[in-house]
Amino acid sequence: MQHSIKPALPVRFCRPLAVVLACLCILEGQEAGAALPAPVADELAKVNIPEESVAVWVRRIGGNAPEVAHNVDRAMNPASVMKLVTTFAAFDVLGPTHTWKTRVFADQAPVDGILDGNLYLVGEGDPALTLERLWRLLRGLRQKGVTEIQGNVVMDRSAWRLPPYDAWAFDGKGTRPYNIGPDPLMINFAALRLRFVPTAAGGPPRLTADPPLDGVAVVSALTPAAGGCGEWDDRLDVELIQPGNRPVIRVGGEWRDECGEREWYVAPMPPDEYSRAAVAGMWKELGGRLTGRIFDGVTPAEAVPLAMDRSPTLAEIARDMNKWSNNVQARLLMATLGTGAGGVPDSVTAGARVLTERLAAAGVDTGGLVIENGAGLSRIETISARAIGQMLDVAFARPWMPEFVASLAVAGFDGTARHRLGASPARGHAHVKTGSINGAKAIAGYVLDRNGVRHVVAMLVNDPSAWASRAAQDALLEWVWFGAGDAVAGSAQVAGRVQ
Repeated sequence: MQHSIKPALPVRFCRPLAVVLACLCILEGQEAGAALPAPVADELAKVNIPEESVAVWVRRIGGNAPEVAHNVDRAMNPASVMKLVTTFAAFDVLGPTHTWKTRVFADQAPVDGILDGNLYLVGEGDPALTLERLWRLLRGLRQKGVTEIQGNVVMDRSAWRLPPYDAWAFDGKGTRPYNIGPDPLMINFAALRLRFVPTAAGGPPRLTADPPLDGVAVVSALTPAAGGCGEWDDRLDVELIQPGNRPVIRVGGEWRDECGEREWYVAPMPPDEYSRAAVAGMWKELGGRLTGRIFDGVTPAEAVPLAMDRSPTLAEIARDMNKWSNNVQARLLMATLGTGAGGVPDSVTAGARVLTERLAAAGVDTGGLVIENGAGLSRIETISARAIGQMLDVAFARPWMPEFVASLAVAGFDGTARHRLGASPARGHAHVKTGSINGAKAIAGYVLDRNGVRHVVAMLVNDPSAWASRAAQDALLEWVWFGAGDAVAGSAQVAGRVQ
C-alpha cells in the first residue's frame, strides 16, 4: 500500500496518540516506497512517464527517516549524476588541494640555446592541461633560452595503462569532444575550435582552426545554402582522412550565411595524435625549431629536469567538471584514482574499483552500483537513489564538504542548472548535479528549505520519455524548499516524547 505525503496539521490540532500513529505510518510507507509528492506525480502524469520509471530519495541532512523514498533500491542509470560518485572518491582519496604535474626533461641541459638530444614531456593525467597552460610551459622553455631541439620530442604517457577505446561506441558521434577517452597527457581535451566567418560573396565561409596542428591540414568542403540558421551544427560533419602520410581534417556539410560568425568544437583526432600535433605546432609557433620527430616513449631515469607546470587544485577542477558536466575530466579523475593499482588490467578498471571501495567504506549501499567510466556517459552504469542519497549525506560530514558542495551548479544561476526553477522561490536554494542521456534524466544534490533546513535530494528517471521529466524534477526541488520534512520531523519528535 502506498501513502501520499501531505502537509501535516499543526500538532496542536491533533491528539498525541494520533500523531504517533501518523508518524509510524508515514515512516513505514516511505521506506516501503512511498508515493511521490503530488506536484511531482502530476508533472510526470502530464508527460506520460509512469511512476515505476522513477526513483526519488529525499532526507534531511543527518536525519534518520527519509521524507520521500520511492523505488530507492532500484538500480538505475544516473547519466551524468554518476560524476558525483567520482568526485566523492577523488576528494576522499586525493583531497581537495591535490594537483597534477606535467614535467619536461631532456637528455642533457641546453647549451647556447641548443638542446642536443631529446626533449621529454611527461604527463600524469592533468584534467585541465589547456592550450594556455601548454603555451606557458613551452614559452618557459623559450625564456630559458632553448631555441632548437636537435633531437626528438618524446611524449611520455606511461603513467597509465589504458584499455582499447572506441569514441564511436556510445552514440555514433565519435568526433564530439564529450566522447574523447582518457589519456595521461591530454591536451585541451583534444578539442579543435573551428571558426566560420561568412564571406561577402555569399559563398562558403572562411574557415580557421585553433590550435595549429603541425602536419595536419584543415580543409573546407562546405556547401553554401539559403535559409534560416536553426540547428546549424547538425548540418555539419567532420572527418579525419589520411591521404599518404599527411592527415587531413575535412569539414563538410551545409552552411547558411544567416548563422553569421560561429564557432564549433570538434575532436576528430584521438588524444595521443592530437597532443603530438599540438605540441609540435605550438613549439614552432613560438619560434622554436625541431630537427627530429615527435612520438610516444618513456623518459630515461638519467634525464635532466627542465621545467614543470602544476594544474589547478582538484577543488577547482571538480567545480568546472560538475557545474558544466565535463565528461573527459571525469574519465581522467577515475583513471587517476586507478594509477599504480596492481591486480587489475588497466587504470580505468582500477579506478572503478576504487570508486566502489570508497563508497562501501563510507557505509553506502553499493548493491546496484555498476561503473564503466565514472562520467555517466554510459548505457550500463547504474546506481540506486538510496546510494546517491547516502553518499551525499556522508559527503556533507566530510572535512572537504564546502569544496564538494561548491562544485555543484546553483539552480537558476550557473552551470547546467542555470535555466532551472525560473521564477520559483526555490531558485538559488539548490546545489545540484544534473544528468541527461537518451532514456535517462537525473538530478541530485542539496536543497536548503525555507526554514533553513538542508536536505539531500536524488531523482532518477529511466524511460523513453525521460527527457520530458525536467518539470517534475523542478517540482521536487520546489516541494522540498517549501519544507518537505516538516510532517516527518514534527511527528517523529512527538513520537519520541510519548515513547
